Amino acid sequence: MTILQNRVDFVLLFDVTNGNPNGDPDMGNMPRVDPETRRGLVTDVCLKRKLRNFVDLVKGGEPGYDIYVRERAVLNDQHKRAYDALNVEHEKNKRPKKEEEATAVTQWMCRTFFDIRTFGAVMSTEFNAGQVRGPVQIAFGQSIDPVNPLNIAITRMAVTTTREAEAQRGDNRTMGEKWIVPYGLYRVHGFVSPHLAGKTGFSEEDLALLWQGFATMFDHDRSASRGEMATRGLYVFRHDSAIGNAPAHKLFETVKVEKAIGRDDVPRGFADYTVSIDEAAIPPGVTLERFAV
Repeated sequence: MTILQNRVDFVLLFDVTNGNPNGDPDMGNMPRVDPETRRGLVTDVCLKRKLRNFVDLVKGGEPGYDIYVRERAVLNDQHKRAYDALNVEHEKNKRPKKEEEATAVTQWMCRTFFDIRTFGAVMSTEFNAGQVRGPVQIAFGQSIDPVNPLNIAITRMAVTTTREAEAQRGDNRTMGEKWIVPYGLYRVHGFVSPHLAGKTGFSEEDLALLWQGFATMFDHDRSASRGEMATRGLYVFRHDSAIGNAPAHKLFETVKVEKAIGRDDVPRGFADYTVSIDEAAIPPGVTLERFAV
């Protein structure tokens, strides 16, 4: 495997139709919205969850592609695997006294778990495996335009218990609700550091898998609450050096997303937008890759 040597910045576009891209548990699972701009928000951890699930789906069982943060995982048990594999003595809540053993435990975790060497992890629990800052960092997603979440009332033609059925005198319907965004196009910025990749072992092969995940992760994350979600664009700026050849924000500014409809019209599909790239503004030493989605 070839360790990543080049700095990479990227722009991801995805949309949702009649679904909830990322509910807020503090707000009754309402889609996240910036209260000042009314633009929709999607957290980085929401996107990382989908990527983890994708990698587990396509690489599950292969050495080096275990997933550290998974449903019902006991993180201490994950750390203990490293101690057992390396035959390192454990002292509660402390890293091994020998620096070479402490380093070996952390490196074992990076080699074994895709999401640790990609996103990093804080592993300083009872079985202390250290801390890792991952080379791949993802910002919050934000919708291009304001969204207006709708609270849709729904009914279920059944009740949970006999007591409920008797109380409702034969009417077994129960009421519920679900939140949706009628339509929203979201934009996400991301960054990949070769300096941190060298510390975790993040490789070119891992990067290729990441792009594959971004392109298809929504196809493997269907649910009644999600509606229709799809990746609409993945634009990758690859520098020809580790330090980089341009500020990330300047590169992101070359990707322009604008309405293709009237200024006051409400978008209801991806066709209501145009995406353009100001390639003349991309400096020498930076290559733009467009991934087909």
